Amino acid sequence: MKELTKAEEQIMQILWDIKKGFVKDVVDKLPEPKPAYNTVSTIIRILEKKEFVGYNAFGKTHEYFPLIDKDSYKKSLMKGMVNNYFSNSYKQLVSFFANDDQLSIKELEEIKKIMEEQIKEKEDTAKK
Repeated sequence: MKELTKAEEQIMQILWDIKKGFVKDVVDKLPEPKPAYNTVSTIIRILEKKEFVGYNAFGKTHEYFPLIDKDSYKKSLMKGMVNNYFSNSYKQLVSFFANDDQLSIKELEEIKKIMEEQIKEKEDTAKK
């Protein structure tokens, strides 16, 4: 899956949120200072070419909707990050965050709990 530019991702975030809409709807959701209508329209057409966005035509007007769901894009993006920055090692990724001084003990404990639950689920699945 192709990676999005910041501008494309901002538009996709809005489309994921509103599910479908016209260019005007997307412009309305953008923060100030809002880009020009034509700028947003151009970005949406780029997203269409990248096969991230589809549309329903109503005469000359198009209603746009995401073709890629947010979770699929997030998963692809994270796999790329793990591959590019952590030598394709999730262990290195987890270690990086575990060593981050900004994580509180509570957050580390919550991460540990999530990991323990995942280990148990995988063990249970392996037994079946």
